[in-house]
Amino acid sequence: MPYVEIPAYAKINLSLDVTGKREDGYHELRMIMQTVSLHDTVYLEATGEAGIRLECGGGAVPADSTNTAWRAAELMFGRYGLAGGLRIRIAKRIPAAAGLAGGSADAAAVLKGINELFALGLDQEELKQLGLQIGADVPYCIEGGTRLAEGIGEVLTPLPDFGGIDVVIVKPDISVSTPWVYSQLDLSQVTERDRPDTEKLIGALAKKDLSAASLYMKNVLETVTMRRYEIVRHAKSRMAEAGAEACLMSGSGPSVFGLFADREKARKAYAKLSGYREWECFIAETV
Repeated sequence: MPYVEIPAYAKINLSLDVTGKREDGYHELRMIMQTVSLHDTVYLEATGEAGIRLECGGGAVPADSTNTAWRAAELMFGRYGLAGGLRIRIAKRIPAAAGLAGGSADAAAVLKGINELFALGLDQEELKQLGLQIGADVPYCIEGGTRLAEGIGEVLTPLPDFGGIDVVIVKPDISVSTPWVYSQLDLSQVTERDRPDTEKLIGALAKKDLSAASLYMKNVLETVTMRRYEIVRHAKSRMAEAGAEACLMSGSGPSVFGLFADREKARKAYAKLSGYREWECFIAETV
């Protein structure tokens, strides 16, 4: 049977600003997103037996119709009237509920994989429109790279490439609900000190100047998540102490990442931070 293998890359937020709340309840965002080499691998196989089968190892995620990968496959089969069935196997490496878009990355990989497997000929824009029906981060995960994301995260503007930067990621042993974080965000209490300077950050990233970037990298959702979960603040402090030139919480958390000027510094930080039992630690680079 036809078969494809697709990498599903995690993302980090180099900044995250919330500029308002829409009438439909969604928040207006302005953030810089970046893919990193930490990734799941999604294997797709067309089968003669109708229906979707999902196997998901290495992570505490559902293997049923609530999984974003399943929903992506269901959407594609329904939209294009595809015959037969699909077996999906996901080798999980991205931790779940971590602020790293693991579920969105898997869904994006399924959309791209089905497009290839069934020779649908859809372009990236068409895939992104489909992805938005699954989740706000899916269009970005289809496109990847260094992007300014606006709207609810689906309006993407390419930025100068920020690839090749060493990253250490710490994921505390807790799960954070993204809807809960946004429900607790009081924009009237967010000060300018809490907000990123997006334009200056874009300039610093274009030069790969981590010292300058550290001055402008902010995530307004830290005002909620760190207030509720002390371990996230603790992780960020430890990341800075381990030598990160810049560090930030990703998304709604709880993951915290640090950017490092060279691989040796990143390895030393990874070795140090891996010694704590209250979190998982990963080493990667921007791609």
